[in-house]
Amino acid sequence: MGRAIGMIETRGLIGSIEAADAMLKSADVTLVKQEKIDAALVTVLVQGDVSAVQAAVDAGKAAAARVGELVSAHVIPHPDESIRNVLLKKDDKSKEAAKVPSEAKSSSKKKIANKSEENQ
Repeated sequence: MGRAIGMIETRGLIGSIEAADAMLKSADVTLVKQEKIDAALVTVLVQGDVSAVQAAVDAGKAAAARVGELVSAHVIPHPDESIRNVLLKKDDKSKEAAKVPSEAKSSSKKKIANKSEENQ
């Protein structure tokens, strides 16, 4: 079984959500990520077997065009590992941003605890 990556790009969030929903319901594919780009462009990536990804992208294209603006759609059958790594890598910025609030929460809890000890 070959692996493939399918991409649908829409203008606006609603079309991308509708496309992702249609892709996941129409074939045995996995949602990899949704990436927001400037100028209201949103790209949805799925992966799975080549035939499943092709069927999913076809269904997603129809759904996106029905409710929004379909910009582009493409299927890459059997992508090279380096392409797969670039497209499917996790965003390091989101990991760093996720750490900051948890650290801020723990420091604010310490401040609250210190104030309550001072008041007693």
